Amino acid sequence: MALKESEAIVLRTYPLRESDLLVTLFTRTEGKVKGVARAAMKSRRRFGGALEPMTYVRVLYDDRERQELARLDSCEVIESPLASEVSYPRAAALAHVAELLDELMPDRERSDAVFRLSLAVLQELRGEVLWMPLTYFELWMTRLMGFLPEFTECVVCGRALDGTRAFYHALSDGLACADDKRIASSELSPESRTIAAQMLRSRVAEFAEIDWPKAVCADLRKFLLQILERHIEKKLVTAGMLGKIG
Repeated sequence: MALKESEAIVLRTYPLRESDLLVTLFTRTEGKVKGVARAAMKSRRRFGGALEPMTYVRVLYDDRERQELARLDSCEVIESPLASEVSYPRAAALAHVAELLDELMPDRERSDAVFRLSLAVLQELRGEVLWMPLTYFELWMTRLMGFLPEFTECVVCGRALDGTRAFYHALSDGLACADDKRIASSELSPESRTIAAQMLRSRVAEFAEIDWPKAVCADLRKFLLQILERHIEKKLVTAGMLGKIG
């Protein structure tokens, strides 16, 4: 069988037997693909540093019928996060993108929109700017997965929320007005809702020059993470890592 070739983003690697690696890739042509890289921990010629998480690569792999795992033949680095220094905050941000892709994308389901989004966000994560690209990625992944609720009206009564207070709850979808909010709800500010609307109309690069400390859209990120964790039915490990960053 002829080898398949695709651009891909390395999501995870796990040791398998003595020198093999089990690799999860998010490919442009086939979505999430799991495969085995034989002798990857010994072979610098075929793999080198190409299997580091969140490396953008061109991969060759053999994908045979009735076999769950592909066999990775070789990987060529297109762009590596290790090309510049990786601080703990940046490592946590990259791991968060990888975890979301791994948890949200079904096996073998191609999505060029998600692939292009991931590459664009990875470009913005090359430096020390974290919170803007992470907010953008969480927002767009929530939308592309079909989980993002309407920002402009109360989910209970249908009242317009433009310029008024809006609230959300960890156990329910959508935003509610002040009259219909549940006990222990949190508020999503009008400012964050305005930024979210702008992000949904713009490319991530258009926000690159904006000063964006952690406090900006913190309520929006909390809102999005609650939606994502509710749908995947588990807590995201990397959300806790990011929460510890000052």
